[in-house]
This record gives sequence, structure tokens and C-alpha cells, in this order.
Amino acid sequence: MVIYYEGGFLTLYAIGDIHGCLMPLKSLIGNLKLKKRDTLVFLGDYIDRGPQSKEVVDFLLKLSGKYHCVFLRGNHEAMLLNYFFGGPWGKYWELNGMEATLRSYGGLRNIPDSHMDFFKNTELYYKDSNYLFVHAGIRPGVEMNKQSEVDLLWIRDDFIYADHPLENTTVVFGHTPKFGGPLILKDKIGLDTGCVYGGSLTALRVDDLKFFSVNCGTLAKKYY
Repeated sequence: MVIYYEGGFLTLYAIGDIHGCLMPLKSLIGNLKLKKRDTLVFLGDYIDRGPQSKEVVDFLLKLSGKYHCVFLRGNHEAMLLNYFFGGPWGKYWELNGMEATLRSYGGLRNIPDSHMDFFKNTELYYKDSNYLFVHAGIRPGVEMNKQSEVDLLWIRDDFIYADHPLENTTVVFGHTPKFGGPLILKDKIGLDTGCVYGGSLTALRVDDLKFFSVNCGTLAKKYY
């Protein structure tokens, strides 16, 4: 997808789940050969399980000063926010990578305000032309303005195995890892390729559907 803006063209990239894996993220961004007016849509789950959640957020904040970045909320950011501010998912954070995140920050009290603002300002979805970008997926047959937050952040099989979950739209999502490469179906593209589990970190250039991946090896296996 090439989007025209006054003064130039923007190419849109979508990036899958990072989960505290800084070096693969840096390598992937370097491989994209970005131009100043490109757009990056991150599909959420920046933190937890991997060893460098703090450093990942630092890097993303700096990146947003150079490029137009859209940061979507993942279920892991939602768990963190619920833990701090109340909500049904806060109690699950301790079982889903909280320890690795707190280790990277040196404790709860050391999470900077700028990082908390980053988490709070994440979006639930991003729509552009015939593409919808979301962390987990959508409830098939439900209009976007009636989608529930729980589905946008947590849904799996009911979305993945449904035909045409949103009419005339390709849904680009993360959340459900697939090893060996992205999930490519006629109406949906899954970009979580299991980096934190030793798989890869994947980006999609939407205008020509070109994929970019870096191998994460055994970097984070012991942390999740």
C-alpha cells in the first residue's frame, strides 16, 4: 500500500509481536530501509516474556520521532494496564511474562511515566483502505464499532477459521504465533511468527505484500 500525502509517498509496514526481543527488532527495522515518510504499524505485545521490554519501548519511542508510527495495544499491554489501574486481566499478568518485564525495568516503581503513557495511548485497531490492523482479530459478522475489546485483544480460532470476517477487508493481525513463516489466507494475514519462542520477527510491506523476517534463534527461549 502506497499512501499519497502532500510532499511525497508513504509506504506502510506492519510488524508482528516483539515481546521484549530488542536485537531482532533492531535488525528487522534496519532491513526495511525506511524512508522518512513511511508508516509503521506495530501490532502490539511489545513487552513480557523476552528479556528487554524496557529497551524495546525506549527504541520504539525514539523510532516514533523519526517515522509515523501507529502502536496498537496487545493483550500483554492490556494486562499491564489492568494490573495498574484495575480490570479483569490484571490478575493474569503474573502468569504471562510479568517477571521478565519487571526484571528489565528493575521493578514496578521504575517504569517511567513516558512508558506508562506509551501503553495507555496504544490503539485497539487501525483501518486504512482495504486493510484492518489489529492485535488478535475481530468477531466475524460484527461491525467494527460494535467489536468488543476482549475480541480485539484475545480472539483466536473463531476469527482465524472464519471466512470473510470483515467484508472487502484484509485483516492483518498478530497474537497467535505461527512458526515457519506468516499465516497467509485470502482475507487475513498473521504476522506473529514466534520470535520470543525462538522463531522469527516478521514485517509486512503492505503495498506489494512483501515479507521481511529476522531469525530470533534461541535468544529468548529461557525467559518466557
